[in-house]
Amino acid sequence: MKRILVLLLIIGSVSFVTAQETLDILTVSGHFGTPQPFKDQSPYTGETTERGAMVNLTVPIVLNEKQIWYNSLNYMQWNVNNNIDMTDNIANPIKVHGLILRTGLIQKLSNGNSIQAFFTPRLMSDFKNIGSKHFQFGGTFIYEKVFHERLKIGYGILYNQEAFGPNIVPLVNLEWKMSERWSMSGLLPIYSKIKYKVNEKLNVGIHHFGLVTSYRLGEEAYQNDYIERRSIDLGLFARYNISGGIHIEGRYGYSFGRSYAQYNQDDKIDLALPLATIGDDRTQLNESSNFSNGAYAHVRLVYAIKL
Repeated sequence: MKRILVLLLIIGSVSFVTAQETLDILTVSGHFGTPQPFKDQSPYTGETTERGAMVNLTVPIVLNEKQIWYNSLNYMQWNVNNNIDMTDNIANPIKVHGLILRTGLIQKLSNGNSIQAFFTPRLMSDFKNIGSKHFQFGGTFIYEKVFHERLKIGYGILYNQEAFGPNIVPLVNLEWKMSERWSMSGLLPIYSKIKYKVNEKLNVGIHHFGLVTSYRLGEEAYQNDYIERRSIDLGLFARYNISGGIHIEGRYGYSFGRSYAQYNQDDKIDLALPLATIGDDRTQLNESSNFSNGAYAHVRLVYAIKL
């Protein structure tokens, strides 16, 4: 019991988690996009539907009063389906999976600030004919500064060797308790939340999530091609404490810039940044199957512990 209390105190002090009052240990969620038509230049008629599922497990391990070995395992699955027959070299339906491990050290410094360094191997694939090209490697580094008890800001960088080439994202890890009811947290530009605490059981607010991911394909007809997924999800959320550490969270919003572009394995870029790509002259193989942005609903079941 004492070890658990120490763990919670240390985690709270370094503020790695995105919520100020709880740490999400296990999250199971589903993503449901509304059916959307193909874009105007497409020769196809009908609609495409996006579905997703995610599981996240977080296991921090206390090494001593100033060090935590942080571990997070994420699984995600995306399914893009329609009733259209396409040529054999085009992935249809699209079914891809991601298995992402974040593991590394959170080091608290003598001045109260902290350093977070994580190694992030990924298996990004359609889970067919898996080989070495289906694995990706990267990491994150963040230096977090405590401005005062209500404001902590971390500055860092994310690197990942995607299927399309190197991807670098400058990071701002923000945790700001603006008042007793209002707070803002997130790892910008990847995700963020502005939260209003209605009462002890209910929180509501605005959220966003946007992360570029890529998945190597193993199906024989298009083996070693890859899918690049892009989407920025912006919407409202409500999170309710059912009982004890069990919470349910619902989200509803709109997906912007959503795409599942298929490219040849050798068609790459020099460098990807959040708002630009360098040396990008790729040819999208499935451009005719692009579908429109649209609304989505997202449901999460969470087990969390109080800090």
